[in-house]
Amino acid sequence: MPLVSATRAAVRELRQLQFGPPVAFVYNPLDYAWDLHRAWLERYGRGSKEVLLVGMNPGPFGMVQTGVPFGEVEAVRSWLGLHGTVGRPVTEHQKRPVAGLDCPRSEVSGRRLWGWAAARFVIPQRFARRFFVHNYCPLAFVTASGANLTPDKLDRRQAAPLFALCDRLLRQVVATLRPKVVIGVGGFAEQRVRTALAGQELRIGRMPHPSPASPAANQGWEQLADAALAALGVSVP
Repeated sequence: MPLVSATRAAVRELRQLQFGPPVAFVYNPLDYAWDLHRAWLERYGRGSKEVLLVGMNPGPFGMVQTGVPFGEVEAVRSWLGLHGTVGRPVTEHQKRPVAGLDCPRSEVSGRRLWGWAAARFVIPQRFARRFFVHNYCPLAFVTASGANLTPDKLDRRQAAPLFALCDRLLRQVVATLRPKVVIGVGGFAEQRVRTALAGQELRIGRMPHPSPASPAANQGWEQLADAALAALGVSVP
């Protein structure tokens, strides 16, 4: 399967990257949660798609735990119906353990995104006929204090080789799925999408990030998502 092959190649390259302060720990769920990520690709990443949603990077209680973009545990288990073994990173911060599908925490961003999908499409197969979700950067970064560090906060010298790899992987995903519309979930993702896909005949846009750190998202993210999609000519049931 093309997405599986492209992802495995990216994992090999990601292992070669080095990061320094403020990064103290690097989590790569494409590696230690490969069982679940592969199940995600194989079940929902087949055929062409109308819309590709692109997130920033794994959240600590979402994809870090499950290997699925925006992968809030209950959504992955109950709505997406995915199961698999999740290992452990080579090193992990004591405040950021990986418990896989046994993680007791719920990631708000993932709960909102997949809750929106479930409310609009009812079953995941109906969503997957038109949509696919991909995280631009597959790595999560943790500081020495245990704080989550997003890719936009990386030192430029550390970010450059990582972003070059992420750009290539995104282009491979687009070439495989042939979407008509690529939407960054949040400003950083939109910026990276526009850079990586410059010159391609695609509709590119942004939808608000469902993070609770966004005041607007806390006032009704589902309606904001619907409006952003409608502005890009994408209908939802």
